[in-house]
Amino acid sequence: MENIITLDYGSGGKKTSELIDNLIVKKLSNDALCALGDGAVLSGCDRLVFSTDSFVVSPVFFPGGDIGKLCVCGTVNDVAMSGGVPKYLSLSFIIEEGFPVSDLERIVDSVSAAARKADVSVVTGDTKVVERGRGDGIYINTSGIGFLEHGNLSPRNLRTGDKVILSGTSGDHGAAIMLARNKNLVEGEILSDCAPLNHLAEKLYSLGDGLRVLRDPTRGGVATTLCEFVEGTPLSIELSEADIPVLPAVKSACDILGLDPLYCANEGKLLAVVSPECAKEALEIMHGTEEGKNAAVIGEVTDTHAGKVFVRGIFGSRIVSKLSGAELPRIC
Repeated sequence: MENIITLDYGSGGKKTSELIDNLIVKKLSNDALCALGDGAVLSGCDRLVFSTDSFVVSPVFFPGGDIGKLCVCGTVNDVAMSGGVPKYLSLSFIIEEGFPVSDLERIVDSVSAAARKADVSVVTGDTKVVERGRGDGIYINTSGIGFLEHGNLSPRNLRTGDKVILSGTSGDHGAAIMLARNKNLVEGEILSDCAPLNHLAEKLYSLGDGLRVLRDPTRGGVATTLCEFVEGTPLSIELSEADIPVLPAVKSACDILGLDPLYCANEGKLLAVVSPECAKEALEIMHGTEEGKNAAVIGEVTDTHAGKVFVRGIFGSRIVSKLSGAELPRIC
């Protein structure tokens, strides 16, 4: 590791993994933490799932959402990806002196609306105010508690032939934040996909052991998440570029800035790896929901390139690795 923390350590890519593995997990090691899921399934509490997250998105208001909606959806989704049905949230604000009360009210209204949609309750919280110039507006921390419904979701369950399904278009949230900071780059509005995924996840739990793992590809995007699934294993994942859904406006924005939609964040999409026998049923479940109406099988688990993810395109195959560097900091 370097001697100081840089923005790269918050990217969700290689540097984030280095920080977590070499410092945090090394010093705080326990079974729940070392699983490195989106949330922890707690031993001794066989039905309890717990997750926490902090939100520093800039700008705090963006097309399709704001930091209030984002903090609820992000934490709800982490609990759901761990096999839990989320029920309770904590909500803590760190507010900079001078922040407009009208903006705070708007954010709290968004928290309320998102919580109602996800069927969760905010049951505890905290508020701190820091001096002007010390807080960049507002930061939010949320924690979520849910009850375990599917107790065996893990990349360790992957088998050759399993299908990789993405529940919708890739990179919408990252592109929306990018354009909120750089207006007039492309024509047409791009909205963040920020949404609670717990109801969709609960439907997928019905697949039983055919559902291998769930994950919402936030920082680092689809590519980084899939790399985490197979790194250090004899398995690989082969993606079909033609089958990965990407909105034309998102592709255009990424082309202009030299970015790859596979690395752009999502806040309302999930990746599901399922057995080949369950793939059709999983797609039918997703297509019957608003959140999964654009779901597609985008790839397959193989054993041809141990520990690697590669993409088949028009001009051949390419290896994709974890995000290196901070492609787009402060996205969540």
